[in-house]
Amino acid sequence: MIPRYTRAKMGAVWTDQNKFQQWLEVELAASEALAELGVVPAQDAKLLRQHASFNVDRVLEIEKTVRHDVIAFTTVVAESMAAAGYAEASRWFHYGLTSNDVVDTAQALQIAQAAKIVIEDIHTLRETLRRRAFEFKDAVQIGRTHGVHAEPITFGLKLAIWYEEAGRDLRRVEAAAEDLRVGKISGAVGTFAHIGPEAEERICAKLNLQPAPVASQVIQRDRHAYFVAALASAAALCEKIALEVRHLQRTEVREASEYFARGQKGSSAMPHKKNPITSEQICGLARVVRANVQAAFEDIALWHERDISHSSVERVILPDSSILADYLLDRTNNLVDTMFVYPDRMRRNVDLTKGLVFSGQLLLDLAAAGMLREQAYALVQRYAMEAWDSDGDFRATVEADPEIAKLVSREKLAETFSVERQLKHVDAIFRRVFGAVA
Repeated sequence: MIPRYTRAKMGAVWTDQNKFQQWLEVELAASEALAELGVVPAQDAKLLRQHASFNVDRVLEIEKTVRHDVIAFTTVVAESMAAAGYAEASRWFHYGLTSNDVVDTAQALQIAQAAKIVIEDIHTLRETLRRRAFEFKDAVQIGRTHGVHAEPITFGLKLAIWYEEAGRDLRRVEAAAEDLRVGKISGAVGTFAHIGPEAEERICAKLNLQPAPVASQVIQRDRHAYFVAALASAAALCEKIALEVRHLQRTEVREASEYFARGQKGSSAMPHKKNPITSEQICGLARVVRANVQAAFEDIALWHERDISHSSVERVILPDSSILADYLLDRTNNLVDTMFVYPDRMRRNVDLTKGLVFSGQLLLDLAAAGMLREQAYALVQRYAMEAWDSDGDFRATVEADPEIAKLVSREKLAETFSVERQLKHVDAIFRRVFGAVA
């Protein structure tokens, strides 16, 4: 991923330096476990732990010739042992292993590091969503379905929905990360031809991994697809939030807007512009993570016990998806944390159609008062359509109708058009979501 969208902590996870460091951790854990089983001399395993090292530039230089990254890596480690005066011990480095024993197991360690950052990001976003949900719990806003005014909600309820969805994304990422917390040290086709299952169990335990119950030459890629899909789900929530802010920032709506810094410019041609550029960026980048899911699922099917068609794909989609998920969650948290919210404008938009959004409540109240539902629907719809077409006062028209007046008193009609009546269960919803209302 390009530096523009890469935060330092997550970017460090996917550097060559960290990748090779995780390879080294797997290799050293293998040497130590095999020493415990009496396969590798204990002193040599100790020397490897003390002196084995690598230089990224040297690994890449050798790879240009041998065209095999693991061989280049093991060659450089052998050079480091020779330089330290312990060349003999290097014969036990990578002993009994195949390349993907190291690559897949180490990749699981990298993914665990990346997942930890994403999980922290989601926790942070949830905390911000919770705080702002309570801040605007009672800020009345018009609900919209199909983009058209429906019935009143509160802006806090909208934030509560995002908070609750973020909780599901948190559980998905945690589950996917746990599903990928596996290693495999079972050899070229997964049969433990050279070292046994006990060694794999010991190696994985040293790395805080579980051994894959069964493997081919690779850990099966449904696990990786699940992880990328979980990241895409979190990114989709970011897009969902950003898309809503974009809509609410439209000139005709102006109920919320993203932060606009002093000195910021919105347009090179129109000085008045305050464009939702952060929200648009979030919506755009979420598409990249979502697109990577298809590639991840296509990596599941490999030839026989393994080919490398997945390898080149994963060099792109695993870092990019993790880096973008981290970036998007951080940007979305900042968006929610700093966005301007305009409750007065929200209330004006609720009142914009002069009571029209209470048509559903009027229908119910007429039916409850004795009017047949079909008759009530036709009556209310007729007045509603007239109000739509003429920009008329729906409530005033209803209150002046003698047929309605016979069934529903003025006091009852006041309840029909009451926002408070519509929103009387907001506290109950907050208790469901947050366990509290304040």
